[in-house]
Amino acid sequence: QVQLVESGGGSVQAGGSLRLSCTASRYLYSMTWFRQNPENERAGIATLNGIGVAEYSDSVKGRFTVTRDSAKNTMYLEMASLKPEDTGMYICAASLGTVLDPLITDDYQFWGQGTQVTVSS
Repeated sequence: QVQLVESGGGSVQAGGSLRLSCTASRYLYSMTWFRQNPENERAGIATLNGIGVAEYSDSVKGRFTVTRDSAKNTMYLEMASLKPEDTGMYICAASLGTVLDPLITDDYQFWGQGTQVTVSS
């Protein structure tokens, strides 16, 4: 059973920064960060595949950066210039192979439990 474990969430003031981590129990080709807001709406915000192709949602483009350390089976999300609307549960999703439309689909093989990020104004 593949496990995904997120960490790094917390409370921060607007304008601040946080770094999230998602560690998998094995190598996974497609890895994506989703954000679930307080209204329980979930959306893909950043994805990075095994050959280094990254995509971002418009809501985070230019502020967030997704990276991976394949040797550690870990994906990171560097979040800067945080806004109150960034508040939510950040959930990692991943699949062994290629995922089409990785920010739109929720058709991933594995999901983490999430780490909470709260941004105050």
